[in-house]
Amino acid sequence: MSTLFSCTASVLTLILLAAPALAGGSGGPAAQQGFLDLNGARIHYVSQGSGTPLLLLHGYPLSGELFARNRDTLASAGFRVITIDHRGYGQSTAPADNPGDLATYAQDALAVLEQLHVNKAVIGGMSMGGPIAFEMYRRAPERFSGLILIDTIANPASVVEQALWKGMAQKASLYGPQSLAPELIKDMLTGMTRMNRPADAKFLTGIVKQASVAADVAGANVLATRPDSIPTLKTITVPTLILEGLEDTVYPPEFSMKMQQNIAGSNLVIIPGAAHAAIYEKASAANRAIIDWARMHNLLR
Repeated sequence: MSTLFSCTASVLTLILLAAPALAGGSGGPAAQQGFLDLNGARIHYVSQGSGTPLLLLHGYPLSGELFARNRDTLASAGFRVITIDHRGYGQSTAPADNPGDLATYAQDALAVLEQLHVNKAVIGGMSMGGPIAFEMYRRAPERFSGLILIDTIANPASVVEQALWKGMAQKASLYGPQSLAPELIKDMLTGMTRMNRPADAKFLTGIVKQASVAADVAGANVLATRPDSIPTLKTITVPTLILEGLEDTVYPPEFSMKMQQNIAGSNLVIIPGAAHAAIYEKASAANRAIIDWARMHNLLR
């Protein structure tokens, strides 16, 4: 169910209510998973469904399991959902001499598509996955049939944000990946969810702990030094969906609104009761938004 707040020729802003039947997690097509050796790294991937390819890129310092509640429903709706763990995160590994940077993450993701024989895909990026998706678009726009931007940002990091990510890297180096969880979970999930659904916080905490120290440092550096992608927004010509948690304090709705204003014909969906990990916290609403948008643009097979 959705409530339309504003609609013009170039703006479609929706506030979605939860639809429990779309939460995902069971009943969808069987998933396949494996590892791909590319660019010196060993990348873990999961592929589910046989429809329109949809590559989802996780944020810092998570893994493809961020999308565990999305795969079934999106695959059942007509997508081939592909999730990967960036090098050094989740089950993926990386060589010591190349733990990752923005160009490498983008190269890895494009190589995954190549090895899985996917010529074009809807590509979605959450948080750090957004800058990776922008870099992929700059390198290979022909590989995109659509774009989904999830609680992310096109602006370069401010001085304050740069210091925050440098602090994350230092903390991971001193105390290990598990030390980042308390710093991050409070922003990924709303206070209501943390109190009433502690299993959600436990699940995301477990993912955070899987990352290597080198990956935590590399990812933090990517976020601190990311380029200005505002000029890139004006070059995007594929259907674009922007998903935003209303209570996201990392990259608040104002940043998503700015992206929507700069991507011609893009659609903005704001999800109430969701923070930075809206795609997981309010998976039902996110799934419905993606399916409705894909149908509107005839992207589903």
